[in-house]
Amino acid sequence: MHPTIEDIGSFPLPSNVSRQTFNQAYRIAREAAVKGEDLTKNDFLQKNFCNVVLDSFRKKIASGLDVANFPQQYDGMSQVGDVLHVVMEKRSFLVEEKNAVLPEVYLIRQQAKVLSEEFGKKIALRVCVFGPMEFYLREVGYTPHQEALDELAETIRRFVKNCLFNDKYIETKVVSIDEPSFGYNNIEASPDVICGVLDKAFEFSGATREIHLHSTAGFSDLLAVKNLDVLSFEYAASPENIDLVPRSLLERGDKQIRVGIARTDVDNLGGGKKPASPLEVVESVDTIKKRYRFAKEKYGERMTFTGPDCGLAGFTNQDAATLLLKRTVEAVKTA
Repeated sequence: MHPTIEDIGSFPLPSNVSRQTFNQAYRIAREAAVKGEDLTKNDFLQKNFCNVVLDSFRKKIASGLDVANFPQQYDGMSQVGDVLHVVMEKRSFLVEEKNAVLPEVYLIRQQAKVLSEEFGKKIALRVCVFGPMEFYLREVGYTPHQEALDELAETIRRFVKNCLFNDKYIETKVVSIDEPSFGYNNIEASPDVICGVLDKAFEFSGATREIHLHSTAGFSDLLAVKNLDVLSFEYAASPENIDLVPRSLLERGDKQIRVGIARTDVDNLGGGKKPASPLEVVESVDTIKKRYRFAKEKYGERMTFTGPDCGLAGFTNQDAATLLLKRTVEAVKTA
């Protein structure tokens, strides 16, 4: 049986919707979601937010992914950061639970019955959110202050808690807390402090708990995070990462792993040449399959998740992003 195939999150906007218009719609949608409103009743939101998110999510599901992340088309740090900055004006990092809402997830849950009936199955959802250390580095700096770290961890937990559900039509299967700076640019804190902060952020149940990293430096320190199930790293664009994580390390910490097997770093895929079409930068099934086989042979049953490297926002074309997902699915299922 193959590992669960999932995507990391981000997805390009359709060509007929501008970034400025979508961002405006996103902020309005967030306010409406906090109030519990039906987003589809607002004509502006229906056209510039609801249709964009739902059509993009449909493309992800139709690609064959086992679990599809909501299409992250608003800046990932701003999803939480916009709300966080409001409470920071009051010298706090603790967002009220009622305000810790991701409007994409709110909308997808509202439309779960329609989506489930359309695809003839229960929708398996993945949720991603940037983590407490990433926000701490941006908003505070390197010197650790325990109270601020704890409040950020609790804020992230609250955002996640509001995304957890399981009913007849949809289930949140995976929650990923993304810490892309970890290993490159770290808070000056002991591993115990870092693990404690992450344990607090991951203090929930009902979904597989995953952390997404860009580097495997310091990977072993995270094995002590009790509430963590899966560690995820990029392999396709960063082949050196896999050399630093032996299977024995995962066994010692009793952790699973997700390995990225398809490149999403679009700017580096052209070999210095401008492609005639965005589709030309999508890797072949055979290329992706070779990486998958190597990783699977190395990690065996410990490799429970796979998919592309980081998100697909670098693709300027939705067709190219969707093609990458389809080829990744085909590579894993035919390996």
